[in-house]
Amino acid sequence: MNIDHIGIVTKSLEKGIKLWTETFGYKQKTTPVINSRQKVKVVFLEKTGSTCVKLLEPVDESSSIYRFALKGGGLHHLCFKCDSLDTKLGELKQSGFRILAGPEPGEAFDNEDIAFIYATQGLNIELIDTDKKAELLA
Repeated sequence: MNIDHIGIVTKSLEKGIKLWTETFGYKQKTTPVINSRQKVKVVFLEKTGSTCVKLLEPVDESSSIYRFALKGGGLHHLCFKCDSLDTKLGELKQSGFRILAGPEPGEAFDNEDIAFIYATQGLNIELIDTDKKAELLA
């Protein structure tokens, strides 16, 4: 498995995009997409030679990241791309990892399946087996 992206919670996508583009030299890769299941709005940023960043903003108070965003946000998850989501989930479950969500369609990945697991050290891991990203900028 390889890291596909790092998920960062922010109070505002607009402010997050500004920070990552002006300070760290990233460029916006996608238009913002709302993930209705997780109640977040996300956008992907990219930089040649670096790991992709996904910014997440809660859409309302019922979002699981709402309180985290109010506290300033920060690192939410690492996303790993694997060859087969179902196979990797089975392996991780047998190894004692807890599946938090999925597999389920992810709007930010053109409705390809995604899943979240809880790893040790308080880390959320997102798993995908696609290169697709929805709403790419021209």
